[in-house]
Amino acid sequence: MDILKKDNGFPLAGVLGYPVSQSKSPKLHNYWLSKYKIQGFYVPFSVPTDKLKKTLSSLVYLGFKGVNITIPHKTTVLSFADSITDRASLIGAANTLYFSGNGKIHADNTDGHGFIQNILDNYPDYDFYDKVALIYGEGGSARAIASSLISNGIKEVRITNRTRSKAQIISENLGAKISVVDWRSAPENLKQADMIINTTSMGMVGQPEFSQPISRASKSALVVDIVYNPLQTELIKQANSLNLKTVTGIGMLINQAIPGFEHWFQKTPEIERDLKEYLLDDDKR
Repeated sequence: MDILKKDNGFPLAGVLGYPVSQSKSPKLHNYWLSKYKIQGFYVPFSVPTDKLKKTLSSLVYLGFKGVNITIPHKTTVLSFADSITDRASLIGAANTLYFSGNGKIHADNTDGHGFIQNILDNYPDYDFYDKVALIYGEGGSARAIASSLISNGIKEVRITNRTRSKAQIISENLGAKISVVDWRSAPENLKQADMIINTTSMGMVGQPEFSQPISRASKSALVVDIVYNPLQTELIKQANSLNLKTVTGIGMLINQAIPGFEHWFQKTPEIERDLKEYLLDDDKR
């Protein structure tokens, strides 16, 4: 590909994951590039974990401005960064990398910002204060969301994961407001949860469906699934059938992407009313 030649003159960025075919980031960033008539490119890379370090080094050499990081590399990638922002360090994961001209890699995490803004875009008056959140998952997104919820006044965050020890690490890193519940006993915690949040890959295209029933959820609960492909996941369908408030994952994708685009392409993109529809158009065909 000519765009991957060193010193091609165009700003380059991309997304690294494994798999990466489900990501809407290329469609989103290239939409903004086209809209603002910026001569640049945003490229997806499917990279297994054992090739991650070498790939990052190659992209730095080729003059990339940076990359987004998605499943399953958000925690691993920190070991390859030369500097890490305070929030990424606290969370223990990064979703956005900036490459400097001297070859250094700088890691940040914008997932938490994207999550909170997505909630407020859908429910502008939503108050996080004194609420209890139940989070499914223990990866980089779970850490970022838990940290941001605490910053916004949440009373307690309960983490559940099939492997309890992994969830326990979040509790140890983020402090007293985090507790861990066993995966099998998660349904028993639903009644006390004001927010029910899926941060796992369950429900994503090509992955198993969300396997936990939420029939015991409080009638006032807000159900959030950060999966956006498909938009109507099994969890969201369950919540709709129970007449619960819901928030899908596409808004988080858009909001978390803005800081990276600003840095790499020197333009602050606007969120248009039809943008979500555009990003999901392929899924309806």
